[in-house]
Amino acid sequence: MPNNKEIEQINKVLPVTNEMFSPTFCLAKWHHTTIYLATGETHSCYHPAPHKIPLEELKDNPSALHNTKEKKAQRKQMLCGEKPGGCDYCWKIEAMGNGYISDRHIKTASIFTPARVQEIKNAPDDFNIDPEYIEISFSNECNFKCGYCHPKASSRYWKEIEDYGPYSMSSTHRQDIDWFTVAKNEEENPYVDAWWKWWPQVSRTLNILRITGGEPLMHKSLWDLFEKLEADPKPHIQIEVNSNMGVKHSLVEKLTKTVLRLTEKKCIKSFKLYTSIDSWGPRAEYIRTGLDLELWQKNLDYFLKNTPFAVIFMITFNIFSVTSFHLLLEKILEWRSKYNGIVPNQVRWQKVQFDTPHLKEPSIYDMNILPKEEFMPYMYKHLEFLENNECEGDRSKFSILEVEKFRRVVDYMKTTNYEEAKLKQARTDFYHWFTEFDKRRECSLVKTFPELEKFYNESASL
Repeated sequence: MPNNKEIEQINKVLPVTNEMFSPTFCLAKWHHTTIYLATGETHSCYHPAPHKIPLEELKDNPSALHNTKEKKAQRKQMLCGEKPGGCDYCWKIEAMGNGYISDRHIKTASIFTPARVQEIKNAPDDFNIDPEYIEISFSNECNFKCGYCHPKASSRYWKEIEDYGPYSMSSTHRQDIDWFTVAKNEEENPYVDAWWKWWPQVSRTLNILRITGGEPLMHKSLWDLFEKLEADPKPHIQIEVNSNMGVKHSLVEKLTKTVLRLTEKKCIKSFKLYTSIDSWGPRAEYIRTGLDLELWQKNLDYFLKNTPFAVIFMITFNIFSVTSFHLLLEKILEWRSKYNGIVPNQVRWQKVQFDTPHLKEPSIYDMNILPKEEFMPYMYKHLEFLENNECEGDRSKFSILEVEKFRRVVDYMKTTNYEEAKLKQARTDFYHWFTEFDKRRECSLVKTFPELEKFYNESASL
């Protein structure tokens, strides 16, 4: 949900881009990219499905990791006022009326500069551009296999599907592994090679580089990147890393010392750490297979205690968050009280941050398959806890924006009603998936979430 400042920027920028280009122009198609080097895929935001990067396009142009022929064709469509099909998410929101703000609006406004749009205006339709934001995954190697993840992003999940086959369900979240390939290692991956060929050029214009996974701290390329940054500083680049924080403590120590050194020597502009957590206690460990909360908290405490950097919790709000979210909220307040004052003169920003995007796929993790009358009271309870601990300007409490973001999640669950056939299928899949899940992973849904036992048993008979 955009704040007032973001809305003001959107209202300022959109008339400019509409006049310069077209009403369907999205600056993210040029200046944002997500690249999955393990599978050789890319897209410019999460709404369009990623597409394959043809190796032949990389031979003389490593920037084709981003500037694929497919993406260039989509850019041309936007310049001509057409709507690329993969961007339907934004077109649907905008079709609801002038008051509705899409991600296209938000992204375009957030990265707009006169120089960036003028470059596009003056250049040929198919020119190669070096983006200001890159999100990159070097490998799918990971020590976790979170239930809502995918073998593409987790080597442990891949091994499970390889050993036992895909889970049986009818929804679109495919986990069979015979329709895509994953590079066996980083050293022999032509996409990784192309990245390092592109790096000297793209690092000149890059503002933010976010490294995702798999688990990046287990990837050789992450540490290679840090070495390159120390040898050839890029003081204009903000480095961000996604980590499950469930790796060996020695790796977190190494990360901490490395990024402290890079920032102190002005080799990078700044650093942010993102980590995922969706509940607390055994419930969190059930959701994220491989998570050892004792180790996770040890690693988190070490990083927060020894650095001035922000940690952002990516709370992927899902069906298992519904009944116990307040447990995690209590921990966030605890961490805020403990760590916000640990760095001298740190008064301007929140050290412990969180966001609450809701999960839609796979459908078995979608909170909207739960019966509303039974489970909405839990959501109201979490919202009440946030409201009771809201105090703008007090960094030990919740901000207005954080409360309002979760209020949107509550409203989304309250107002979303699936047709009966879809609901029945999703609930049936829920029962079969987690019956198999518990068997494979030696855990128990009904013991971990006793309040879901009735729903689980009823889903068996649909």
